[in-house]
Amino acid sequence: MGMDPSSDTVEVKVHPRRHNTAVNSPRRRASPSPTGPAPHDRSFSLFKRWFPWLVPLFVVANIAVFIVTMYINDCPKNSRPHSCILSFLGRFSFQPLKENPLLGPSSSTLDKVGALAVDKVVHRHQVWRLFSCIWLHGGVIHVLANMLSLVFIGIRLEQEFGFVRIGFLYVISGFGGSLLSALFIQEGISVGASGALFGLLGGMLSELLINWTIYANKLAALLTLIVIIVINLAVGILPHVDNFAHIGGFVSGFLLGFVFLIRPQFNWVSQRNSHSRHAASRVTYKHKPYQYALWVISFIVLIAGLITGLVLLLRNVNLNERCSWCHYLSCVPTSKWSCKTQQIYCETTQMENQLNITCLSNGRSDLYPLSNSSSSEVQRLCSRICS
Repeated sequence: MGMDPSSDTVEVKVHPRRHNTAVNSPRRRASPSPTGPAPHDRSFSLFKRWFPWLVPLFVVANIAVFIVTMYINDCPKNSRPHSCILSFLGRFSFQPLKENPLLGPSSSTLDKVGALAVDKVVHRHQVWRLFSCIWLHGGVIHVLANMLSLVFIGIRLEQEFGFVRIGFLYVISGFGGSLLSALFIQEGISVGASGALFGLLGGMLSELLINWTIYANKLAALLTLIVIIVINLAVGILPHVDNFAHIGGFVSGFLLGFVFLIRPQFNWVSQRNSHSRHAASRVTYKHKPYQYALWVISFIVLIAGLITGLVLLLRNVNLNERCSWCHYLSCVPTSKWSCKTQQIYCETTQMENQLNITCLSNGRSDLYPLSNSSSSEVQRLCSRICS
């Protein structure tokens, strides 16, 4: 999930990097019994294959939303003259690199179009921001990285499980990531689809576990997927990366995978597709007992977790106050960087029809038209002067 670097409290959700797109693809095994399909039927497939259209639609929607955001941003009108990047793009030009190195809009624009701002969710009851923020991105680099990951991960899953289940998995995981992020990181704004992307990774892992009987080379597939997940979560310990959104999305997707991505057991499917049926070898139950148990437990835990988290958020609970070590999950300080949020303070003075803004940390000041001096705009200008 990405955020505009113009704010010192902006967090960026780093996209999951897909190293092996075939890890979660079920490897069909041949049936050793006479009840399996005929050996000459090379077109035989245990499960239906879906044509992927929803994931490409999500990609188009994310890019379209970014273009609209840049149109609203209108850098030449709202920034100092000749400060915009690629000014020949007109109102689609980017904010100065010092303000947003991701080549994107300002934080005030992202806030205007629906970025996750905890204060507005809690005090203005704008819960919809928990959903809208997953369709917004902090810049061209951010949106391209996330969309490439979505294509590599999502299309494979949609081919295997269809648009309905993958659509719900993506959106609910994104909501879960936003929710956990809001409970721990309550300053600044946050945007990005990385929580939803980590949800797809979590769903791939639980799908492998709950459908264990239809896989060949199970341990190799499991270890490969775990390594990919650990590497991507490890990136979240860097500063300005919202790892809580990654973790929340992953856990939500992991639980949803047990609910949405469950497959019938192998013998039941083989029996259903076979031409000869032997009463002695018939399988009565479509799913194994452990599959039913995981489905029920995961559904209950997921619903309870989302409801509890939303109630705590609306009561303005900061989980950092109740967990002294949890902040290390999102950023681990080293000699190379600090995880502390830099506080920015400015002094404003009205001078006729202009507003003088002075940064108290470096002494820099500038004049701006008083007509454009809304509180969010003043905060953005203060951040830019102090950067």
